[in-house]
Amino acid sequence: MTTRQDYPKRFIKRLKSIKAKRPKTVIQHILKNGHITTEELQSKYGYEHPPRAARDVRELGIPLETFRVKNSEGRSIAAYRFGDPSKIRNDKLDGRKLISKQFKNTLLKENGSHCHICLEKFKNRYLQVDHRIPYEVAGDEESSERKVEDYMLLCGSCNRAKSWSCENCPNWSEGKEDEICKSCYWANPEEYKHIALREERRLDFIWQENQISVYNRLKNIANQKQMNLPDFVKSILKKHINSNNHSK
Repeated sequence: MTTRQDYPKRFIKRLKSIKAKRPKTVIQHILKNGHITTEELQSKYGYEHPPRAARDVRELGIPLETFRVKNSEGRSIAAYRFGDPSKIRNDKLDGRKLISKQFKNTLLKENGSHCHICLEKFKNRYLQVDHRIPYEVAGDEESSERKVEDYMLLCGSCNRAKSWSCENCPNWSEGKEDEICKSCYWANPEEYKHIALREERRLDFIWQENQISVYNRLKNIANQKQMNLPDFVKSILKKHINSNNHSK
């Protein structure tokens, strides 16, 4: 395990320069203990979404590696430690560029006020600007001009789901190849070949307001049939498609 004195002075100086509470907490814990687990982030520091805390550190230009350990119950969980500063691209050590309100307004004008993943409409303030290809993989363009097509608007729920999926993708920790990300659901939900390198296809349903009664009926019938809701909905769709095929 790399100890504090093994890190370059420049790297230690950068660590000490971080003042924001959440990334500073992660950094200080790793400096003292060598790594920090998702369990510690939740139970000791009260962070309900541990990957977000680790991402805060990465977004400030501090390299982190993700690996697996056993938690107090013997389950495999994620843990984070500092990566090797000499292997990090220089353009990522300076942290990411801030996204202006003006740029977010441009995205809203181009695409509307809906989440690009679940397609549901939200008030503008609930939508977050997200890199299609994770910043940790591709960084930011050298140019001061951002390209609208490189970003999308996500609701908080989808942004957290994307963070978790990306951080557990082999391309995140090993390859960091842009082209792999470009063909992923999380970067291009309209036309994709995989989800975090898994051979999967995804379809999200959200029931709102007067649609909730339909959801409740589906859930009750699924319970009666002793099926989980996703499998029950799939069976309905499959039956409907087969019925249409026979009727032609």
